[in-house]
Amino acid sequence: MLVINDIIKKLPYTKPFLFVDKINMVSANAIEGCYTFKKDEFFYKGHFKEQPVTPGVILTECCAQIGLVCLGIHLLNLEELNSGDFQVALSSSEMHFLLPVFPSETVTVKSCKLFFRFNKLKCEVKMYNQQAKLVCKGILSGMIKNSNI
Repeated sequence: MLVINDIIKKLPYTKPFLFVDKINMVSANAIEGCYTFKKDEFFYKGHFKEQPVTPGVILTECCAQIGLVCLGIHLLNLEELNSGDFQVALSSSEMHFLLPVFPSETVTVKSCKLFFRFNKLKCEVKMYNQQAKLVCKGILSGMIKNSNI
């Protein structure tokens, strides 16, 4: 059985493009994780001079890494298909942004599986700030499979 911390180790990302600090909970139908946006993240340098704001594409990526890829790794492991390397590709996203995320903020991503079949995973994701206010929400889909298959 895959331990929660092992899920992060299996991610195909590294700094500066890893947006997962911790997985709080994972099951066959849901996952929750968090990430703190550091003040020195590469994208803050040019994204609004006077008041840096986390770009929506980065918020989407954070939601995808936690809510889609981490959950997908767990689901592949449950099906005993996660023996080696895997491939992942985001196939669609529909996100709605409600609040800004500033440097040094910690966000929590909650994702619920809508379906996982034929290696396609579709999830409803929601991101919350430290005050438990909804930052963004949406539907993400992707293909995730063991590269040996």
